[in-house]
Amino acid sequence: MKGRSALWLRNKAKRGFRGYPIATVAFYGPNTDLATKVVASIVPGENCDPDPLERWVSQNTDVRTDSKIGEQVISFLRANGARSIVVTDGIIGCPHEEGIDYPDGASCPKCPYWAGRDRFTHERIH
Repeated sequence: MKGRSALWLRNKAKRGFRGYPIATVAFYGPNTDLATKVVASIVPGENCDPDPLERWVSQNTDVRTDSKIGEQVISFLRANGARSIVVTDGIIGCPHEEGIDYPDGASCPKCPYWAGRDRFTHERIH
């Protein structure tokens, strides 16, 4: 993210663990250059599943540079009382969801960059 939203997120994330609830913010895109989806979730306590979880998608712009989306993400985190925030370093995978947008166990047909690639290191694994 860029601008005030990015600065706010970076500063909150730098503080480290401040207790629960923990917010996670992750970016997804068809490759490592364009983020078309951001997902934010709230983990209310230890051993809890994320709830709530919210998604924002853009077809034409990078969500990291969209100030409107950035403000919506921050509003979501504030509204859910996030005390700690973890933000991914870069794009961590395809924006499409396995089992929803394409079959389980298959590679996304719309995002060939990610086929056979580790989503965290971006190195080939197959």
